Amino acid sequence: MTGAAGLFGRAAPLVLEVGFGDGRFLSHLGQTHPEWNLLGAEISLGSVWRAYRRIKRDGVDNVRLYKGNAGFIVRDVIAPGALERIYVNFPDPWPRKKQWKNRLLQPEFFRILHSRLAPGGRLELTTDHPGYFEYALEAAARSGCFKAEEGTPPEAALETKYARKWLDQGKPIFHARFLPDETSSPAVDASTGAAPAVPPDTPARYDAPLIQKTPMQHALLSGRLPAHPSFEKQVHAFSGGHVILLEAFRAIDTQDSLLFKVVTEEPDLRQELLIQAWQREEDAVHVSLQGFGEPLSTPGVREAVRAVTLWLEGQGLAVQDTWI
Repeated sequence: MTGAAGLFGRAAPLVLEVGFGDGRFLSHLGQTHPEWNLLGAEISLGSVWRAYRRIKRDGVDNVRLYKGNAGFIVRDVIAPGALERIYVNFPDPWPRKKQWKNRLLQPEFFRILHSRLAPGGRLELTTDHPGYFEYALEAAARSGCFKAEEGTPPEAALETKYARKWLDQGKPIFHARFLPDETSSPAVDASTGAAPAVPPDTPARYDAPLIQKTPMQHALLSGRLPAHPSFEKQVHAFSGGHVILLEAFRAIDTQDSLLFKVVTEEPDLRQELLIQAWQREEDAVHVSLQGFGEPLSTPGVREAVRAVTLWLEGQGLAVQDTWI
């Protein structure tokens, strides 16, 4: 089995909750809909841990948790037509105008989601923030492929931590269902079959390609690792994002290895990596990614190896070979 079926060990309707907090609503869904495969996405490690404990305590076995950005999951991981439903309950409103770009529900997100939803699928938003609610309604309209139906939130959504807090304060709660507009058509290049770059306000469905495993780059250089290198933070741009070389360390018990702490930033995906350069022979240095943290094999990770290789070239070493 591959895809979601491989993750859950069965084929079943896939439902996503974005920002599950302490996992109360997600656990409720798991108990009331055992026929669903439930995936939760959350950026807070503390929330992931609290939700994990709740789900284990409740004996729910049809839920999987992901720590990271839901935009990455929807765009790069979930296959077209595979998502039955998506719940967004009380998201961070990012209230200041300069923060609005951080909001998940943007026109482009709706365009991507349109291709990921199964027939009859929908997104349900519940929020206490009127500004965020209006922003989401406008973003859906601008996407050109969703229509919104305002209504009453699911009863279970009003039992969550934040819902109780806002209701106790007498705040109104806003809810809408976003339904695909089936009259829209995919924005795909007929000659290549590829999805073109979509300007932010283009009213078209966006069939974004799924992430593919990227072969990892390795490098072999001639020369010796510098004994006392001077290192400063560096930022390298590439077509899909940025690589940031943060720090370089030498192993305590050897002069034959340098470890580089590196961050890669790709759309909705940030990874922290360790890249190692070690003296393999008297005049040969090998550079490769370390498996610490089990990083995803993306173009950004490959660029991280290349950035370290370039830094070593600046220290007087010469590239003899690179391979993937």
